Amino acid sequence: MVLSKTASESDVSVHSTFASRYVRSSLPRFKMPENSIPKEAAYQIINDELMLDGNPRLNLASFVTTWMEPECDKLMMAAINKNYVDMDEYPNRCVNIIAHLFNAPLGDSEAAVGVGTVGSSEAIMLAGLAFKRKWQNKRKAEGKPYDRPNIVTGANVQVCWEKFANYFEVELKEVKLREGYYVMDPVKAVEMVDENTICVAAILGSTLNGEFEDVKLLNDLLMEKNKQTGWDTPIHVDAASGGFIAPFLYPELEWDFRLPLVKSINVSGHKYGLVYAGIGWVIWRSKEDLPDELIFHINYLGADQPTFTLNFSKGSSQVIAQYYQLIRLGYEGYQNVMENCRENMLVLKEGLEKTGRFHIVSKDDGVPLVAFSLKDNSQHNEFEVSEMLRRFGWIVPAYTMPADAQHVTVLRVVIREDFSRTLAERLVLDITKVLHELDALPAKVNAKISAQKNTKANGTVRKKTALEMQREITQTWLKMVKARKAAVC
Repeated sequence: MVLSKTASESDVSVHSTFASRYVRSSLPRFKMPENSIPKEAAYQIINDELMLDGNPRLNLASFVTTWMEPECDKLMMAAINKNYVDMDEYPNRCVNIIAHLFNAPLGDSEAAVGVGTVGSSEAIMLAGLAFKRKWQNKRKAEGKPYDRPNIVTGANVQVCWEKFANYFEVELKEVKLREGYYVMDPVKAVEMVDENTICVAAILGSTLNGEFEDVKLLNDLLMEKNKQTGWDTPIHVDAASGGFIAPFLYPELEWDFRLPLVKSINVSGHKYGLVYAGIGWVIWRSKEDLPDELIFHINYLGADQPTFTLNFSKGSSQVIAQYYQLIRLGYEGYQNVMENCRENMLVLKEGLEKTGRFHIVSKDDGVPLVAFSLKDNSQHNEFEVSEMLRRFGWIVPAYTMPADAQHVTVLRVVIREDFSRTLAERLVLDITKVLHELDALPAKVNAKISAQKNTKANGTVRKKTALEMQREITQTWLKMVKARKAAVC
């Protein structure tokens, strides 16, 4: 299946104004050129194209770190040619530091069990494989069927969980959401657990609204069910966003290896671990929780090295950057950064509330972000607000909630370390400007479906409810947005 297509079928050449100082002939856009060009021209051509990219610091859709100290930038550039698979000193230190941060039951001289990954997506794949293999091994030993594994999650999980279930043939059993409750309900999750459940996945920091799921309640309910049934269903905590927040803002919150059923945790170093994109971590409670048959040993790089990753080679820069942040900031530094993010989140939230136009969907406790929806979207909706904010440079996503709350549409602003109070105040001003401009415009989306607001049923005319109208408006706008999107590449 083709996953990319040309941006313009007619424009088959790359043209650059300033590169013409070095080369006059245009370059083919989708084929390798026949001849070499001067390095200055190659640089200028690419630099000109990158000017059209959005500003990463104004991309408020992303949780990924967009600023690091110059000293760390230097370390990363110095290590840009080092292969991660050839080096084990830095990752071992990071794994142990993070394992202790998550309260792994380790002795003073005991090494933690974990690995650095490209991001939390790879970390979740590895953790899921470990759960699947352990469950299969146990079922085989008991002489029971082992061909129908399932995993229980909330419908609010990130797409990487759907990928894991699809790629590795595990049924994904999702706890549906409901309006006003946008995380997994632990009671309903435990009810869905059966003898084929390889684990229950809890989210510490939902992508949708930043909320922490109640891992402690999930652990207690699942322990009771395991006791009644004789099963030993474990828990994995997807702490991609919240793993570097909870230990510093909510140290008393029990979500990690202090809970006996939590067997593995993943975290994204490139989110609130404060490292540029490309680093994640997965930590296991103990060696017994990672089946030996999944670990490969190689010696052709000079020494015996165990490896458990989906890929082999990757750069060391992000691993070294994570090590820098851990020893540079320490507990105090991370706590200061997270508290500052939370304070700026409250500034933005209060500013939005003062407009009187929004419902705040996110919580004060959790990942520092603000998710909000319009109180009145009968004339204009959240997708229009998102689109018009791009004129000011802001990238603020608008999206619908998963089942069964898909009629709810929200905007979300992620507060990262480089999002200052000044930017928060400016964003509120720009949102206010957008609202005033929208108030003066005709309701474009509503106009397109206003002729359909009355439907015929059994020969009578029935007026649609407000909820039905909102769902129809949302679907119409989504189709319009998708029609303008380029293909995946």
